[in-house]
Amino acid sequence: MTEHSEASPASAAGDQETQRSKKLLARQVARYLIQNPDFFAEHLELLETIKLPRENGKTVSLMTHQTNLLRERNIEMRQRLDQLLHNARENDQLFLHSRRLILALLEAENVAEAGEALYRSFREDFGVDTTTLTLFGPLPPGHRSLGDVRTSPRASAETAVGSILRNGRTVCGVLRPAEKEYLFGGDADRVASAAVIPLANQLGILAVGSTDPQHYRSSLGTLFLSYIGEVLERLLPKLLAA
Repeated sequence: MTEHSEASPASAAGDQETQRSKKLLARQVARYLIQNPDFFAEHLELLETIKLPRENGKTVSLMTHQTNLLRERNIEMRQRLDQLLHNARENDQLFLHSRRLILALLEAENVAEAGEALYRSFREDFGVDTTTLTLFGPLPPGHRSLGDVRTSPRASAETAVGSILRNGRTVCGVLRPAEKEYLFGGDADRVASAAVIPLANQLGILAVGSTDPQHYRSSLGTLFLSYIGEVLERLLPKLLAA
């Protein structure tokens, strides 16, 4: 007599009917709980009997699951709060350093003093590795020494960094060798990434460089650097003409 391991058609049909009944019952239970949200408030003892599956295949009680969920959310909220506090402290420092820099620039009596204040602030307060401020000539007659502020013919700037000048906005990222050489001179080899701020009205160009190739990424926020550029755009012409 041959044995058959496969279920008979009647047995298979019965299993399907059972599955349909379970699904129907599950929908009814779900609908009832939705319509009666206070059901478990009146039957707290049932909460301890409910089991939930976990990723490792084990099951835990609903109460344990809720406790774990609250613990995870608490950790996440604490991390977010720590990040907010960290950002707030950084913003406070940025404000204080920016205020000190702006006041020093306003107190400068000539371009050399303004350049010195800018370089010192970027180096000591903001941790910038390399800073250069280049003004395009010809400059107004009678201006005093520019100190460490560089000068360059506009034509030379067009040849070396013309695409950045025409863009007119702060640019961050890795520069080409010719661009680094023009902007940073003898410090070009130390610059792995940079931010370049063209000054309006063909006044000049401000550049800051880092030895870290990832420090000035193309996605880096440039609000602060653009702000300092706008201050220089208004301040330098007055100092040059004084």
